Amino acid sequence: MLGVSKTATDDEIKKAYRKIAIKYHPDRNPGNAEAEEKFKEAAEAYDVLHDPQKRQQYDQFGFDAPGGGFGGGGFGGGGFSMDDIFSMFGDVFGGHGGFGGFGGGFGGGQRQKPQYRGADLRIKVALTLEEIATGTTKKFKVKKDVTCTHCKGTGAEGGSGSETCPTCHGSGVVTRTVRTMLGMMQTQSECPTCNGEGTIIKNKCKECGGSGVVKGEEVVEIKIPAGVAEGMVVNVPGKGNAGQHNGITGNIQVYITELPNDTFVRDGNDLIYNLLLDFPTAVLGDSVEIPTIDGGKVKIKIEPGTQPGKTLRLRGKGLPAVEGYGSGKGDLVVNISVYVPKELSRDEKKAIESFKNSDNFKGDKETKKSIFDRFKNYFN
Repeated sequence: MLGVSKTATDDEIKKAYRKIAIKYHPDRNPGNAEAEEKFKEAAEAYDVLHDPQKRQQYDQFGFDAPGGGFGGGGFGGGGFSMDDIFSMFGDVFGGHGGFGGFGGGFGGGQRQKPQYRGADLRIKVALTLEEIATGTTKKFKVKKDVTCTHCKGTGAEGGSGSETCPTCHGSGVVTRTVRTMLGMMQTQSECPTCNGEGTIIKNKCKECGGSGVVKGEEVVEIKIPAGVAEGMVVNVPGKGNAGQHNGITGNIQVYITELPNDTFVRDGNDLIYNLLLDFPTAVLGDSVEIPTIDGGKVKIKIEPGTQPGKTLRLRGKGLPAVEGYGSGKGDLVVNISVYVPKELSRDEKKAIESFKNSDNFKGDKETKKSIFDRFKNYFN
């Protein structure tokens, strides 16, 4: 949202936030719901990134950090009001909510009609390692709230429109005066009749009942970037449930799962391939072909006397780093094992027995020590 790198300094984050906040400030974009949403999202991004603890959580776990994540209480989710957003402008805009002639709220402090936001949707998608290596595009038929075509999202039947709320007289709030130990005090709260809108619909749409949304479905095309991993979430903005009364559309959160692979085992961005050699090749050496994640093959050289457990590393033949988290590709790690046949013919057995008493087939001290060290490391 702020367009900064993962290693951005506090000053870079503050500068980026100031630029976006000025661009999408409500006073510069009156009545623009999309600009208001970006204004809130930028404030939420700054709230996370300028706090060292929140930033560390975000870097480690992403948007859905433990404890409810950042989405549940974010500005878009209703956890903060616009007053909360302006109250944190002090360290960015010199100690006041306004800047460059702008006021501390909408329209110089006047109350803005609330904008409803549709709920987010969650989809789980299972990907193969091959799809993860290249990235992929998936299509889903999603059941969700869509804008009512009968009333065009207004909630009013036949274009009848809305009327000023008789309770709050269009302000969206009700004021109550209560007696306290300190004297008479006034409190303000959202109007219960119009839910803070300042207007009510008397002649409600017969299709949506006045909400401006109905149940429907949509075919959504979602691009999954290369390098994603099990448990990651890909956020698709503007494809969730429609907001009531032509409000802001929610997002789709795509949860990634990985399908098992018969050829490779994933270790971060590295891929592990188990190469089973026959005994003569391990002893004499040769060139062998192994598969790669892109469907091709690559030749590797097996040195004479290659021992079981040896690993070879093919640089850049693994998985790419997901967008924004590192660069380059992981490696293809080839783990070598040697096949020992369970049954032998008479001639094969006789040939093997002829080497039984040869010191060359018993292994030297260095080889035995290497095998023992690998055995110890297995349990550490």
